[in-house]
Amino acid sequence: MFDYQPRHACLSLLLAASASLPGCGGLNTASTHIAGLVTPYKIDIVQGNFVSREQAEAIKPGMSRMQVRDILGTPLLTSVFHADRWDYVFTFRRQGLAPQARKVTVYFKADVLERIEADALPTEAEFVASLDSGRQMGKVPVLEMTEESLKQLPPPAKVVEPQPLPPLPTSYPPLESTGR
Repeated sequence: MFDYQPRHACLSLLLAASASLPGCGGLNTASTHIAGLVTPYKIDIVQGNFVSREQAEAIKPGMSRMQVRDILGTPLLTSVFHADRWDYVFTFRRQGLAPQARKVTVYFKADVLERIEADALPTEAEFVASLDSGRQMGKVPVLEMTEESLKQLPPPAKVVEPQPLPPLPTSYPPLESTGR
């Protein structure tokens, strides 16, 4: 005699699981309804090299690669196939705001800057202002001490002059033995 009870239990469990799967799709719609109340925290993502308008204006044709690198920093993208081209790419993603993306491309000819192509770049002050997340900080206290409170402070500790180091040896023992 063959017992069908374990097979029926497995089959009914499988049917119940597959019937409940469409309900999982309802979680997305439910989460959008309560999204106004509770939203998950997403970190700000900053990638690449930020190049300001001031930096781009400081770059002039005829500069060497080293001079350009000193002003703009190390390029994010360099290619073996485009040895005379440096790409500076910058992206900034923040929750609730449109992502920012900027690209600056610098072209060289014989290790000398030939031209620069760039998207519209913000000034450093504009970029710093865009980083403000809108958090309200409390009032910043004034950091000043009165003459009376300065007099109450303990006197500064005496600075001890460091002792000079002993002289270095004039000769060193051999690294390997000479008896080979």
